[in-house]
Amino acid sequence: MLTSNFARVVTLAALLVPAIGLAQSATTSLPSTPATAPTSALPSTAQPATTVPSASQAAVEQRIRALQSQLGITEAQMPLWNAFAQAMRDNAASTDALFVQRANSVASMSALDNMHSYAQIARAYADNTERLATAFDSLYASLTDTQKQAADTLFRQQASAAAQPKTRR
Repeated sequence: MLTSNFARVVTLAALLVPAIGLAQSATTSLPSTPATAPTSALPSTAQPATTVPSASQAAVEQRIRALQSQLGITEAQMPLWNAFAQAMRDNAASTDALFVQRANSVASMSALDNMHSYAQIARAYADNTERLATAFDSLYASLTDTQKQAADTLFRQQASAAAQPKTRR
């Protein structure tokens, strides 16, 4: 029963990865998705949890700038773009906070606490993805056909990359 529930959670997390991967950051020392979240303490080579959010925020800002350039966002589209970019920032901050919280307590968590923490992260990803999609709806509607083609290609590439099997170290 536990294995079956765990498999469902992992499947849910795997389904969410393509949707959020394009827009949310990958932290440098904490996992970027629930599917890869550790069930034990962080390795000793990891940065202290308190430094992760600023590194993550820098990665988000870099991703925002790259997407803006790749999509060729115009001045007229900037208000919608800014709302989408802010959703990206907010999502990264909320998931970073959950990962920091988890990292700071995972070593002393019971198995039950661990599963609830994991579920909390999965729910946050789902909620964040919905907020991001809502912000993207208006932006996408404002894009030219050429910009939409670029966005479609970028999202397809990200989803394809996320769907590839990952090797474990």
